Amino acid sequence: MGTVAVTGATGFIGSAVVRHLLAAKRDVRAIIEPGANTKNLDDLNVERITCDVTDAKRMQKALSGCESLYHLAAIYRIWLEDPTPIWRVNVEGTSATLLAAKNAGVRRVVYTSSIAAIGLVEGGEADETCRFNLFDGNDYIMTKWLSERVALSFADAGMSLVVVNPAFPFGPRDIAPTPTGKIILSILRGEFPAIPPGGICTIDVDDCAMGHVLAEEKGRAGERYILGNENVTLKELYAIVARIAGVKTPWLQVPASVAVSVALGMELWADRVTHKEPSATYRAARYAMKNVFFRCDKAKNELGMPTRPLAESVRRAVDWFREEGVIEAKS
Repeated sequence: MGTVAVTGATGFIGSAVVRHLLAAKRDVRAIIEPGANTKNLDDLNVERITCDVTDAKRMQKALSGCESLYHLAAIYRIWLEDPTPIWRVNVEGTSATLLAAKNAGVRRVVYTSSIAAIGLVEGGEADETCRFNLFDGNDYIMTKWLSERVALSFADAGMSLVVVNPAFPFGPRDIAPTPTGKIILSILRGEFPAIPPGGICTIDVDDCAMGHVLAEEKGRAGERYILGNENVTLKELYAIVARIAGVKTPWLQVPASVAVSVALGMELWADRVTHKEPSATYRAARYAMKNVFFRCDKAKNELGMPTRPLAESVRRAVDWFREEGVIEAKS
């Protein structure tokens, strides 16, 4: 098989995709955003090209000779003091990169969206057919929905493009860390003394990466596949993290109104005082408290995506954070 390009190759999921492609004996071209932390690629034998994904001409050159493209480049943040970059990278970057892929003659594209681009079902589990209904979402949610619409328009026009929608990923090599990794770190550091309502759909980062690779091989063009596994309440998640890490489990449960108010306070404090990303924001809290639950049968049945227990993924994440010295190792 020919060379495969990966944008966002230095990131949490992106670097895991690169590792799985290398394990399959693929020639990988890592498209690296300017200024990115390349630690996740340092021990890997990959071709590297630094390029801004919003630059269609340079991206076309970077994709020249590639048979396939995995487009993962995106900003995954719940808060930015200036939201302009998240709109530029997530939406404009998708348009420019897919146009470049078309002009470069790329045969197959796996586009990484998010479960945030799929609507929720109150009191139930959403699937790939659910229409988007989160128009009160934060910048990340809105940009992922819009960029997925851009990607699907390329598929409608004849591009062999498959969409994958990762759930909340857990595991090692979360160097940013992502908002998901920050959940674990906040529990380990005792920054979440109370448990808010709500829940999320989880996936191991390496299972998610394997879902990407299987989507290139088996996915149907124009279809989207939720890459998720276990739906857990935040109470259950906090208990799993605390048990595995050997820390105290938060015990105080707060109603949604209180949790959202606290999140709003954190966001306002970040906006006006610290200018640093808060642990929670108003819109992110409202989203998580809706019970972000999904059915994940399609990726498991059609693609054969593997899944492992959430507890194993959490243990891998906790061990990695401790090995990296991000948190103190348990004595």
